[in-house]
Amino acid sequence: MIGVVESVIVAREYAGRNHYAVSSNRELVALGVSNAVGSTFRAYPAFGSLSRSKLNDRAQAKSQLSGVITALLVIASLLGLLPYLYHLPRGVLAAIITDAVISLLSATPGAIAFLFKVQAWSDLFLLLFICFCSVAASVETGILLAVVISLIMVIKRSNMPRIKLLGRSTENDNDFYPIDGAPPPSRNLLRRLSFGSSTDSQDDEAPSRGAGSSNSLSTDAQARHIDGVLIVRIEEPLYFANAGQLHARLNRMEMYGDMRTHPSEAPRMSPTRAVVFDLIGMSDIDGSALEILLGIVHEYARRQVRVLFVRVCEDVRARFEQAHMAAAGGDYDFSDIGMALLHLEQQLCISTA
Repeated sequence: MIGVVESVIVAREYAGRNHYAVSSNRELVALGVSNAVGSTFRAYPAFGSLSRSKLNDRAQAKSQLSGVITALLVIASLLGLLPYLYHLPRGVLAAIITDAVISLLSATPGAIAFLFKVQAWSDLFLLLFICFCSVAASVETGILLAVVISLIMVIKRSNMPRIKLLGRSTENDNDFYPIDGAPPPSRNLLRRLSFGSSTDSQDDEAPSRGAGSSNSLSTDAQARHIDGVLIVRIEEPLYFANAGQLHARLNRMEMYGDMRTHPSEAPRMSPTRAVVFDLIGMSDIDGSALEILLGIVHEYARRQVRVLFVRVCEDVRARFEQAHMAAAGGDYDFSDIGMALLHLEQQLCISTA
């Protein structure tokens, strides 16, 4: 395990310095095959070496031929120079390894300073905790803890869908912003969003636009709830892992209008009459997530709550057609939020002012 971690770290370090790509999967396959074949000849386990990689980099090696030459020199040393190296102090070998390790740790102070600067306390705590465990227990323990904690963090984050509750701007009825306590975007940001790439519209602070929207937004604008209408922006593809919590988060938004509100508090929102899903960031949806979303639409229909989808991409639209989303009560023929709200006002007599 230590050998694999060391090999990948060394490969990535010198790949970044010398501007070439390294595939961790291919590195693992190469190490596995070489050790499987070598084991049939009773060979030592083969992994990447900090010291030899450092010397190779200093020698400006450019190809795999350097490894062949190194192997020939090692064989010659074993056959002819071994008696002369017998009395070589271990401190000399330790100095070579120490020099290689220190060169890899040269960026550590800067990384710690950066974590302090951006106040990434969880990352900093994890770094210090793993270092302490490696020193206090063993390197194997530190690596195992790092892997387990990283997996838990990945599962936790992927299990929560990235959704935002949107509110209408107090300055422009055709602009909609996340209701999360963050200040609205400035004029300069809106100008960059208008003339920049289409991917900028998926930024957390970027407004979702309605029909006839403009860029003349005051910095004093705030996002406000629309009475009886829930506008939810889904910012990532839905799949089996992150769609499981979608229903619970929507229920919490319905009751409190803000994900930061503790569930023990009394509901503060008026009864929901319509839900508008902005799917600008949902480029794909798998079968399990589609089934969950269809069940949510069925439940809303049972409660006589209208469900509208806006800015649906072609792939998701095809999935909706296959699942008969329209028959379940979910309309998805709207190009923006403004059109969906206009439909609610004209056809369903729901006030969105």
